Amino acid sequence: MTTDDSRRVSLLLGALFGLAGMGSSSAAIALPLMGQDLGVGVGEATWTISLYTLMLAVTTAVYGRVSDLVGVKIPLLVGIALMTAGALVAAFAPSYGVLLVARLFQGAGVAAVPTLGVAIVSARYDGEVRGIALGRLAGMAAAVSCLGPLVGGVVEHAFGWRAVMALPILGVLIIPFLWRALTGEGSGASLDIIGAVLVAATAAGLVLLVQSPATGVLIAGIGVLLMVLGVPLVTMRVRRKPHGFLPMSVIRNGTVVRSAVAAAAVPAAWFAQLIAIPAVLVGDGWEPWQVGLLLLPSAGLAIAMPKTAGALLIRIGSAASLAVSGVIASLALLLAAFGTWQISPVAVVVAVALCTVAFGLGQPALMAAVGGSVEADVRGVALGVATLLFLVGGSVGAAVVGGLGGIIGIPAALAALALLPLLGLVALVPELRRVTPALVRDDVTP
Repeated sequence: MTTDDSRRVSLLLGALFGLAGMGSSSAAIALPLMGQDLGVGVGEATWTISLYTLMLAVTTAVYGRVSDLVGVKIPLLVGIALMTAGALVAAFAPSYGVLLVARLFQGAGVAAVPTLGVAIVSARYDGEVRGIALGRLAGMAAAVSCLGPLVGGVVEHAFGWRAVMALPILGVLIIPFLWRALTGEGSGASLDIIGAVLVAATAAGLVLLVQSPATGVLIAGIGVLLMVLGVPLVTMRVRRKPHGFLPMSVIRNGTVVRSAVAAAAVPAAWFAQLIAIPAVLVGDGWEPWQVGLLLLPSAGLAIAMPKTAGALLIRIGSAASLAVSGVIASLALLLAAFGTWQISPVAVVVAVALCTVAFGLGQPALMAAVGGSVEADVRGVALGVATLLFLVGGSVGAAVVGGLGGIIGIPAALAALALLPLLGLVALVPELRRVTPALVRDDVTP
């Protein structure tokens, strides 16, 4: 395997991943002003984040499966094209409805980046080099994403919220520098479109249901209907096509499912804070760029995380690393709840910093756990399924703040969401039990 370019490739992929995240973090800072311009409240405006993140989540597995079939080059280019088109339409959207559709396309485009970026690293490098590269990728992604509020605030102040929606277009500039690392080989098998649609609809139902308190009974009913119909239909589809969109070998892999469920709490905490903190502080009279400046220290912390995360992954393993990241995410949400309740800048800064640490550790731990537990021919789709669950957590986090925040208050919504990482720890128990004996033997061996 080629190892001398791991730093360059992982940092470039991390920057591309970060720009995908910036599509949410920069847009979140502009929500209050965008809502005023288009005549919608902050709760409704939150849909531009929830739908973006949802589409990002449900199409990651599609890109992962396509990469198994045809390689990463074609799906990545398609994704970048969709992202660019969606960003341009969002920037010039004449109405709130058009903006939502544009954000759906934008999310579908940037979804190519997380799964394919990790697939490139997982296929190109082995062992310790792979772990360090994954940590470096996550660190750069978190750093760029953390810069989103500041960049979004500055751009919004200078050019308005529409320019903020176009920021992910910058990802086009990175592709030429990654071109030689992209492969075009695949198995040539077919894609299970029906399976992909069923999975997407079921995940959409969950997000609609969570955000329905702010949007009414109709949305709640649609969410319930999608889930009630979607779950059994997805189950039937998997049984009928065990090598389809959701391969039986992947969803029966306990490590993949448990790790993804546990890790989903981390982006839930991140996206919840991205929406909650700007909404509260801007409502208290802060300028968007001031909010972004307040969150800037997290970008520096994110840059420093890869080395620490990589070393911890090697020392305690992926399951324990996921457990640690979940505990940190829960603490971050509780502190964010306090900070938004008391309008405490110090508490907000520390909360976002803790969430950055959780993300910088949890994302590479998830990718390492999944990438090391499946065969190479389904690695792409396994990473896609894991990323789907991971990012659906982000949609749920945004939906909880947008849905419950208007009813029980944003601080209370954040505090309620702090329970999610603890539930993730329960899912991890079998993985932690499985690795503990080996760790104990290592500790007592002379």
